[in-house]
Amino acid sequence: MTPPKPQPPLTTTTSILPAAAVLGIAVLMLAVFMVINFVTDQGVSTTTTIPVVVGGLNVNHESTLLSNCVSPGTPPSNIVTGVMVPVRTNSRGPFQMPNSGAGDFDCFRPLVSSVSASTLLSFYKTQLEARGWSLFSSGASNGSPQYLFQKAGTDTFYWIIGVTVDVAASTATSTAWTFRIYQNSEAI
Repeated sequence: MTPPKPQPPLTTTTSILPAAAVLGIAVLMLAVFMVINFVTDQGVSTTTTIPVVVGGLNVNHESTLLSNCVSPGTPPSNIVTGVMVPVRTNSRGPFQMPNSGAGDFDCFRPLVSSVSASTLLSFYKTQLEARGWSLFSSGASNGSPQYLFQKAGTDTFYWIIGVTVDVAASTATSTAWTFRIYQNSEAI
């Protein structure tokens, strides 16, 4: 038997058209979905959700008792939601701003509510914790019932809300107390 005679390789051409067609379809689909996204895009709507706490006292949304402690931009918008009073609350003195705008923000107001001290403190505990505040202290150094809450503001500072019961001024049917909000001097 004689060995086969060497022959040149077969000449076949491979077409790039099938691969180009797949790439073309992919680019066309991408363009179609981008147009659909552009046409149907509704943007991002910002909403503020205020939690509903079931049971206990309700928030007095119409109250202006603490309105002097809020001005445009101070405290920041994520902190302002904590500035509230329960229903059946009245003033027992003017609001005060010890720093009068110089230095760290500090505002407080003496108030009176026709509820028990434990109901008042429970109101703030449930309402503020539902709004992202952390209870970090309970009980004042003088022995009065007190809650201190802390939250990081969007202005890079911690903010403190304090609710302190004035036992000496309270009666069997009402609780005298002070609401205080101030900016902690330390940054986040």
